[in-house]
Amino acid sequence: MFDDDDALYLVVRNDEEQYSLWPAEGRPVPDGWQAAGEAASRADCLAYIEANWTDLRPKSARPV
Repeated sequence: MFDDDDALYLVVRNDEEQYSLWPAEGRPVPDGWQAAGEAASRADCLAYIEANWTDLRPKSARPV
């Protein structure tokens, strides 16, 4: 499901500013996660995550 290059995905982000892919159709976004944009190809979503998730530590573990 998460490796289908022909499907549309959402980039989702949680309160700790961690990112993930989520299928754009057929399943609601899980509690605690919000869509970070519009549905797009898997490659476009992964590129967005790579460009925007530069610190892999959860927000609560980063220095202030």
